[in-house]
Amino acid sequence: MILRQADETTSHSTKLSKNDSQVAGYQDRRLIIGLTGGIGSGKSTVAALFAEHGAGIIDTDAIAHFLTQAGGEAIAAIHAAFGNDYLTEGGALDRAKMRALIFSDAAAKQRLEQILHPLIFEQANAQLRPLQPSPYIVVVVPLLPESRTFRQLVQRVLVVDCDEHTQIARVIGRSSMNEAEVRAIIARQTPRADRLRLADDVIRNDAGLDRLAEQVAVLHERYSKMQNSN
Repeated sequence: MILRQADETTSHSTKLSKNDSQVAGYQDRRLIIGLTGGIGSGKSTVAALFAEHGAGIIDTDAIAHFLTQAGGEAIAAIHAAFGNDYLTEGGALDRAKMRALIFSDAAAKQRLEQILHPLIFEQANAQLRPLQPSPYIVVVVPLLPESRTFRQLVQRVLVVDCDEHTQIARVIGRSSMNEAEVRAIIARQTPRADRLRLADDVIRNDAGLDRLAEQVAVLHERYSKMQNSN
């Protein structure tokens, strides 16, 4: 795998006003950053680095796993919509089977999203208030470009970016998926160029952990100053 020299952390003009983020009663007491990126871009690693600086972290992937574990809040609706075939013997969502289904059936994907997305947002919104003592809050949302609701919640969009070859190598290295499966996922996600156009800030993640940590440190200082100026 060839890693290119990382670009400098970049910043673009803020696209969402404070008033736009006042969703579900949350009154914008903390700066909220929406962190997104394609599969294998390193969103979880970046979020962990921000957490080391004291940022409050909300991970919508973790919320989705919680909702779809055995006995999770989404399981009854998933069972009603898809039947036993898409649950494991233990009663959790069978992720491999569901992934295969939604990649071949757009209507099934929409049904699953209609079940999960409102519940994920509800849980994420509930986690905001306990995190108000944090210097700022980072909400990790892989589908942020597609989610108007989450885009209205955040004041800034941070995109973690890397080239496609790096994405593929990372996902293959950490999972049982092959290259064709990873490429299929990338093809279904928001195009890289569109994500970057949405971004207020960009972290390049193809030059190692030390360079990644340097970029996070720069943004931590920026976000802390922005919060303190509110």
